[in-house]
Amino acid sequence: MRKSLIASLAFLLATSTAAFAAGASDGVVKIGILNDQSGVYADFGGKSSVEAAKMAAEDFGGKVLGVPIEIIDADHQNKPDIASNIARQWYDQDKVDAIMELTTSSVALAVQAVAKEKKKIDIVTGAATTDLTGKQCSPYGFHWAYDTHALAVGTGGALVKQGGDTWFFLTADYAFGYSLEQQTSDFVKASGGKILGSVRHPLSTNDFSSFLLQAQSSGAKVIGLANAGLDTSNAIKQASEFGITQGGQHLAALLFTLAEVHGLGLQAAQGLTLTEGYYWNLDDKSREFGKRFFARTGKMPNMIHAGTYSAVLQYLKAVQKAGTDDTEAVAKQLHEMPVDDFFGRGGTVGANGRMIHDMYLLQVKKPEESKEPWDYFNVLATIPGKEAYIDPAKSGCDLVKQ
Repeated sequence: MRKSLIASLAFLLATSTAAFAAGASDGVVKIGILNDQSGVYADFGGKSSVEAAKMAAEDFGGKVLGVPIEIIDADHQNKPDIASNIARQWYDQDKVDAIMELTTSSVALAVQAVAKEKKKIDIVTGAATTDLTGKQCSPYGFHWAYDTHALAVGTGGALVKQGGDTWFFLTADYAFGYSLEQQTSDFVKASGGKILGSVRHPLSTNDFSSFLLQAQSSGAKVIGLANAGLDTSNAIKQASEFGITQGGQHLAALLFTLAEVHGLGLQAAQGLTLTEGYYWNLDDKSREFGKRFFARTGKMPNMIHAGTYSAVLQYLKAVQKAGTDDTEAVAKQLHEMPVDDFFGRGGTVGANGRMIHDMYLLQVKKPEESKEPWDYFNVLATIPGKEAYIDPAKSGCDLVKQ
């Protein structure tokens, strides 16, 4: 009798252990949103991205594989060392299953390296460099909302077609800025344009006067702003003070979103051409999410916020389909599953982790054209995903060749 009882208990222990291993390893699926919440990109992503992640978890039902979904967040202050330390603590001690958002390319590259080392998943929605799915790609790394190539194809391509065939760049002095300048330069030159020069500025620059004077004196038809967030907004404001646009030169905001247009105002931003992967007023599906997001945050979402929602939702779907939160199994599903939501319509994920989806070429409306609050853009064109993104086979990612 005792042997039979011991055998039964052993069987129950073994089966329950197997079931636990096949499901959520820690009794919870935990997702960390790591981004800039106090600096130059706070409006770009920030706490609003955290709300988008929570919306996705709630819309999924609050649980996956029968266990709770937990969203945690932290401010990396745009510093790769701080971001890497937080990522290590989250993965090692706090049992975080995936880290997402990761505004700032230098931060995203650093955290993706940690995630690769730890064999954990990261999904980038806030950073732009194509190195994430190129020479620094990872089997566990995914790039979701946009990248520098898509921005160059959209904004750069549109302006060259309109006659903007000479360029000078104001470039943020870190990985994102270099990548955006390089991608746009390549596209401009391939289209028959010329690059007349460039100047690099530190992140969080307040005074752009010396940089703008160099751009103005270059005589370039287009001044490409290879920066983002408050840096772009400040450059646009000061360019107006110098009379640059009044003098006939065109400003190209190569990474500018709805959040920055709102902060700058239509009067200052009108006429700017930009590229995003989402616009809340595009159609009924976009508006439905936008209005729900606005009810929680008091602002309409940009592509970073919408992309974070999409990434979290797809991750949870992958966990559900895999039947486990094991990294290898979930990564396999993320690579194989189509993306079908209001953001990544008909999206696919390449072997290099790049989520390929349509982008939109937008132009900021004149104040008198805006019909309601946050009605800021005219949609000039849809850029198909296959045109917007680098073919994974040509990305330089070794994973594609394996």
